[in-house]
Amino acid sequence: MNNTIVTRRSPFTGKVHRIEIPLTPKEYGKCATLWQKGMLIQNAFPTLDAGQREFIKTGITPEEWDAAFGNEE
Repeated sequence: MNNTIVTRRSPFTGKVHRIEIPLTPKEYGKCATLWQKGMLIQNAFPTLDAGQREFIKTGITPEEWDAAFGNEE
């Protein structure tokens, strides 16, 4: 599978991070379009976990999230 690399700047640290998303670029594009048109991100990207969706949405990595808020659900 040809995964997609997503790059975002963290609003917490200002650092640029890249993560690999387990979707092809074409699949990612379709999901991103649905989200940009107003679909909830969890519905637009149903196969991704919450950390991956948060990174796409805000640029916050799971590690930064845990450091800021703890890792409790």
